[in-house]
This record gives sequence, C-alpha cells and structure tokens, in this order.
Amino acid sequence: MKLSNETVLVLKNFSTINQNLVIKAGKKISTMSAMKNIVASAEVEEKFPQDFAIYDLNEFLAALSIFTTVDLDFKEDFVVITENGDSRRALQYWYSDPSVVTSPRNDISMPNPEVEFNFTSGTLSEVTKAAAIIGAPDMVLEGLNKGNAIIKVTDKKNDTANDFKVHVPVGENVEDVPYKFWFKVENLKLIPGTYAVNVSSKKISHFTNTKVPVQYFIALEPESTYPDE
Repeated sequence: MKLSNETVLVLKNFSTINQNLVIKAGKKISTMSAMKNIVASAEVEEKFPQDFAIYDLNEFLAALSIFTTVDLDFKEDFVVITENGDSRRALQYWYSDPSVVTSPRNDISMPNPEVEFNFTSGTLSEVTKAAAIIGAPDMVLEGLNKGNAIIKVTDKKNDTANDFKVHVPVGENVEDVPYKFWFKVENLKLIPGTYAVNVSSKKISHFTNTKVPVQYFIALEPESTYPDE
C-alpha cells in the first residue's frame, strides 16, 4: 500500500497530540491526547487493511523517512516498509500491544453550540504566532455584541500580562450575551488552514478544517462562562 504525502502530514500532526496511535481497518484515523482533552480524526486516501497499534509515532515516521516512495506491506504482527515495493531494501516495523496505547473508544457527540465562527488560516497563524512571541498560555473567545467577538491570547492568571487580540465575526444566531470561552493555546494542535468552529457552553469545541477532511474536539477550560448555563 502506498502512503500519500497528505496522510503523512496527518500522522505528523497527530504525533503532536499523542505519540501513541491505533489505526483501525478502513480510511479513518483517530487520536486522543493523554489528558483526553483533545480528540482528532481524519479521513485519508488509503484504506488500511487491518487494525494495528504504534507505540512511538515519531519513531514510525522517522522510519518512513528513510524511503522516498513509501510502500507498506501489512503482516499479522508487523509491517514491512519498502521503497516502492522493492523488497531488496526493507524495514520491518513491529506493531505495539494495543492495550498500552491511548486511543478514542467512542465517537464524540457535539452538543448544540452557542457560538459559531470561521477561524481563518490567517487569523489562526497570527494568534498562534503572537502567543509564542509574548508567551501567552491562554486564548479566550469573548463576546462583544451581536455578531461580533474577539479572540485574545494572554495569561489569565496575570492581570498585567501582554495580550494580542483580533476581532472575529460570529454567527447571526449567536445571542448578544457576555460569554467567555477559554482555551489552552497548547491544545490548538491544528493542521494549518481555515476552520469552521462550534463552541458549546458544555465546555467543548469542534474545529472542522474547511479543505482537508480533518476535525478536532478540544475541551474548554473550567473558567469558561456563558450566561444562564
């Protein structure tokens, strides 16, 4: 089985969420952070023929990097990695015991969201860059008035912390109430791109990439507030 560059990109992104990975037979790949506050899934081009587990995804990706055109031959207990199917140059990589690997057990059912907005590629890039520059660990989506909100990165534990903010339009159906939805910047482990974002007062958010079939469920921080919850 050939492995596309797009699927390798997904695997690299998922390795930032959890170094463990269980891949089920089929075309869907899912992962979950060790703290269980991030769950991500993607539909990929390839159809995996069987279930298998990888204990160290970064090591597996490094093994793939030995080859230019990766071809995978799945066996019962290991996968044989070759250059375009040429067995004269091959790497045998053993699967992990699935019982020692963290993975999502069930699909997440997203509650009805109170806020919907588009997190554009440019805004996402600006926000994450600003957070890195000023050392801001937190991001808040704060309602201003009907149809308008700000995204701000700051340190919520420091009243005099530097911050960066940008205005974002939110859906017309969003109530004109003073909500504040807090995220940890470190949890925004997203493939670059534009995202349709739904946020629920039940302390969960859903980020769906508008071009790549990948999505993330990210838990909100306990300080998040929405009137009349």
